[in-house]
Amino acid sequence: MIQELKKKIRKEAFIKRDKAFVADIGNTASLLSSVLAGYRGVPIAGYLPIKTEINPLAAMEEASAHSLVGVPVIQGNSKPLRFSKWEPGCHLKKGPFDVQIPVNTHYFAPEVLIIPMVGFDRTGGRLGYGGGFYDRTLEFLRSKQATLAIGFAYSDQEFENLPLEPTDQKLDIIVTERDIIEFT
Repeated sequence: MIQELKKKIRKEAFIKRDKAFVADIGNTASLLSSVLAGYRGVPIAGYLPIKTEINPLAAMEEASAHSLVGVPVIQGNSKPLRFSKWEPGCHLKKGPFDVQIPVNTHYFAPEVLIIPMVGFDRTGGRLGYGGGFYDRTLEFLRSKQATLAIGFAYSDQEFENLPLEPTDQKLDIIVTERDIIEFT
């Protein structure tokens, strides 16, 4: 039942995200940069955007001047993500699911994660692609150390109340091109 509801919402969320992406005039990562400025020197993981995901690269590039910055590397369907060092201009190759990853992997445990979303709500709920990668990863990282989860999306990807399961990890902060929503 809940999976069917998530599937329906995900379909609507992709339409919303696609429209926001087309209307994107750039500079969408400025608020994300301001949040990350408070975590200089702390290891950060972002992502290399695919399809119509909001683009965090400007904020990641700025953060890389002060912090170790990485991107996710998929290890397997039921495993947490690992994070490899990323630098602006580093050589990339296609990884699992055709996601770009650094050619030279240097893995580390981030303390701050920038997480892409399909949809979100104002309780810190996040709807992803449905594979559970970030939920497993956050659960794993949070069992080892304090880990801040920053969801990054277009404001149009907001929903009233997302259906959540016990395995769904809550976000600490949501950043859009318009707002910073904090839950911690």
